[in-house]
Amino acid sequence: MRFTVEVDVPVPMRDGIALATNVWLPDGPGPFPALLVRTPYGKDDAGLYGNPKLPDVFALVEAGYAVVAQDVRGTSRSPGTFVPHAHEAPDTVDTLTWLAARSWCDGAVGMWGGSYMGFSQWQAAVHDVPALRAIAPVMTSADPYAAPWRSPGGALSQDTVLTWGTLSALRNLRRGLDDGRGDPADAAALLAGLSEPRSLHEPLPTAGRAAVTRSLPWLGQVLDHPERDAFWREIAAIDDVERITVPALHIGGWYDVFIGETVRSYTTLRHRGGSTAARDGQRLVIGPWSHPDGTYPDRSFGLSAGIKTAGITQEHLRFFDCWVRGRPGLPDHTHRVRLFVMGADEWRDEPDWPLPDTRYTGFFLDGGGQAGTAAGDGVLTRDTPAEDATDTFHYDPHDPVPSLGGTVLAAAPGTYPGPADQAAIETRADVLCFTTPVLQRPIEVTGHITLVLHTRSSTPDTDFTGKLVDVHPDGRAILLCEGIQRVRYRESLTEPALLAPGTNAELTLDLGVTANVFRPGHRIRLEVSSSNFPRYDRNTNTGATIATDDADAVVVAVNHVRHGPAHPSRLILPVIERPTPEEDRA
Repeated sequence: MRFTVEVDVPVPMRDGIALATNVWLPDGPGPFPALLVRTPYGKDDAGLYGNPKLPDVFALVEAGYAVVAQDVRGTSRSPGTFVPHAHEAPDTVDTLTWLAARSWCDGAVGMWGGSYMGFSQWQAAVHDVPALRAIAPVMTSADPYAAPWRSPGGALSQDTVLTWGTLSALRNLRRGLDDGRGDPADAAALLAGLSEPRSLHEPLPTAGRAAVTRSLPWLGQVLDHPERDAFWREIAAIDDVERITVPALHIGGWYDVFIGETVRSYTTLRHRGGSTAARDGQRLVIGPWSHPDGTYPDRSFGLSAGIKTAGITQEHLRFFDCWVRGRPGLPDHTHRVRLFVMGADEWRDEPDWPLPDTRYTGFFLDGGGQAGTAAGDGVLTRDTPAEDATDTFHYDPHDPVPSLGGTVLAAAPGTYPGPADQAAIETRADVLCFTTPVLQRPIEVTGHITLVLHTRSSTPDTDFTGKLVDVHPDGRAILLCEGIQRVRYRESLTEPALLAPGTNAELTLDLGVTANVFRPGHRIRLEVSSSNFPRYDRNTNTGATIATDDADAVVVAVNHVRHGPAHPSRLILPVIERPTPEEDRA
């Protein structure tokens, strides 16, 4: 393969600053279609070229695309100050316009990249840039409030915010120290926080992270805006989806912090995209992956599950060949969705999401009011319970339920994301467990998971959490998906409302999405509690601003979950009703 590379090409922005950009040009006279990635992690970093979640740059060049990689403002070789989200829309629009005017570019540009690299794609897509023909956001979000920085239920995604924020602050600090600015003691504090999760996550108040906020003031803004106000709406492309006219290739992982928003972006554009191409040109691929790479010690999905075997580069090439290069029929729109179904541990092509044969089925919480721990009497049943009962537990912010696996970044030593065994926390009295009998037939659950809880609390504000768990015959309780609802945001993310203590409240929790076959011999379990820390921040239960509440202010909440005919608390599962192979043969 022959190509030429131009390094650190200065691309001018509207305010006069020039961003450092690398350009790979295929061998030949051109002009070529171009594929752009904008990154805060270093366009020269090997991670951009060896990341299995991203396409192989050299395969893109070999296929005849000019590949363009740019350091976003204030990172690596680009001047300025890095403020997350602040400059992505204008800088990306200016870069796309510059690209389309190059003699080696044929005027058609696609964008690619994962995580923060996806924010630039979404924020540019709402603008009318003729050169932009398609985007390929990988493990990212069109609504940064809902993911990754907060939850759909209004809780702070503390693990994500503080881990990513600390890493970004450290990069900013190093730039400052190179220029003679900044305090070396801050660098030591930041590194200590990354190596020791207690020092990063444990202290209250959450806002008291001076070393981080000095080097990344944006973190303070995140904590200052707990509601989904104008600060968040200004960067939420999902709010302007009718202005998005380009197709998108969405790639996500069942254990990725962005997965709920990856799916919501796909479905929203399928229904409300601003052009026929945007509505018909959506493609969704989801594997059993987490945001950081790694293996899962409690659950293996087999060799075919690995992201290296998923054909990520080929997915990108088929998509870009269709929408950037203009080769119709690629990809095949008969199957817009490709999923790895856990439990069956196999890939499957589907016509759309949600799956057309989904049957939303209620599984009711039942039992005699002693559901604390996995050894309690909590039952999960399709039958309407005969009697009312209440389960009560104490939620102490000083002793929160620890996060085990799930949708975490888990940067600290000894922690890991993904399908972790929850058995250790199911021994806690503040974890209610509701479990089906041993299954005699397989049940496939693929889609959005919702939990409806009838609750009461002794405090004006608290949280309720839920986890969907696959209990294996050997006793492993493998996490599938999870969610949280902050009571003050039960009706609105923009207008919080506290509750008088002792008031009944019906809450609807978004537990995310999954695809799993619960096999015969397994059991379906729901865990309910009031904390999942540090995946989410701890509610101090006072009703005050949580980020600034200190350790002396916290209150222990006495929380109740009511269930039965008068209070039908229930888990709503997207059951896929399909005949088994044996039934097909019959």
